Amino acid sequence: MITQRAAGLPTSYSVILAVSGTHLINDLLQFLLPALYPVLKGQYDLTYFQLGLLTLAQQITACILQPVLGLYGDLRPKPYSLAVAMAVVALGVVMLALAGSFPALLAAAAVLGLGSALFHPEASRVCRMASGGRLGFAQSSFQVGGNAGTALGPLAAALIVLPLGQASTVWFGLLAVGAVVVLLWIARWFTHQQRATRAAGTPLAVGPDLPRKRLILAFAVLGALLLSKFVYIETFKSYYTFFLIEKFALSVRHAQGLLFVFLAAVAFGTFFGGPVGDRIGRKKVIWGSILGALPFALVLPLAPLWGVVTLTVIVGLVLSSAFAAIVVFAQELLPQKVGMVAGFVFGFAFGIGALGAAALGALADQIGMQQVFGYLSALLCLGFLTAFLPDLD
Repeated sequence: MITQRAAGLPTSYSVILAVSGTHLINDLLQFLLPALYPVLKGQYDLTYFQLGLLTLAQQITACILQPVLGLYGDLRPKPYSLAVAMAVVALGVVMLALAGSFPALLAAAAVLGLGSALFHPEASRVCRMASGGRLGFAQSSFQVGGNAGTALGPLAAALIVLPLGQASTVWFGLLAVGAVVVLLWIARWFTHQQRATRAAGTPLAVGPDLPRKRLILAFAVLGALLLSKFVYIETFKSYYTFFLIEKFALSVRHAQGLLFVFLAAVAFGTFFGGPVGDRIGRKKVIWGSILGALPFALVLPLAPLWGVVTLTVIVGLVLSSAFAAIVVFAQELLPQKVGMVAGFVFGFAFGIGALGAAALGALADQIGMQQVFGYLSALLCLGFLTAFLPDLD
């Protein structure tokens, strides 16, 4: 389903590319914290549970604030809010570089999360405005920028942060300054686009005619699907290096390199999910993504090192293809509140992923990381709930 408002103006590829690029920078900077976990664990004698709390502090702000900020943007769009968001992220990076204790690390994590909460709903809205009706393509392009930034995080850690230490993260703040400049240009385009939309008299988009209970059920199912996907991926982001070190006795740098392989696969899979959803339907993509990854995820913890690397690539590619489809599917349910819906999806995904990572970190303190990874794939069985989603295509 292509909304009337989205289809009313041509696709602006330069804007989509610019927003995707700033999303790359945002998520690269967000990943500096988990990339530092091997260093911080030894330097501050942290437990896995405390590392999980850092993830929680970073992500819970996004979970709570993104739907609220998204709804506010629906009611009162602020063209310059994206530039403000990136400035907050820059502040969080500086705080992370200067933190000298666990409470200071928690504060830095929370500020980074606040910047992310400000950024994602509005950036998703801008990409939808620029889509020209190619909603899946625009959302995938936006999301692949973030996943590419996350994938580059382990490389940045291995090449810069790990050799030079925690304080070296301050230099990444220069990337945020560059992103602010780009986002100021986006703000001017946003203002012009609003005027063009009003001048064209484009009618508001209308969502599917679903009963309230059916709509609530659909969002509950989407929430369960996000839980399965993001607890799995967030656990990999936070603990995959520890799993590899514990199981295969790898060095930290080698483990970070293999984490990059997984996250790069996630980035590639994210890009293809949206355009495929535009062609064959988003519900089909959601079906194939989460359940398609399940058999490979079940085998992964039992495989030798080469098998683990191969299976993580397959799981990353397949599992990540669902996210753009889920975001657009949710926005099509409530097309007049796309900011709030994007905030709900991103916020819930980040929050539930962080809560899951913290809980699994506490469990790993008791039973070991290998055992936790053995149980992790059971989450993907929630993909069967896709059957309860309405047919919108």
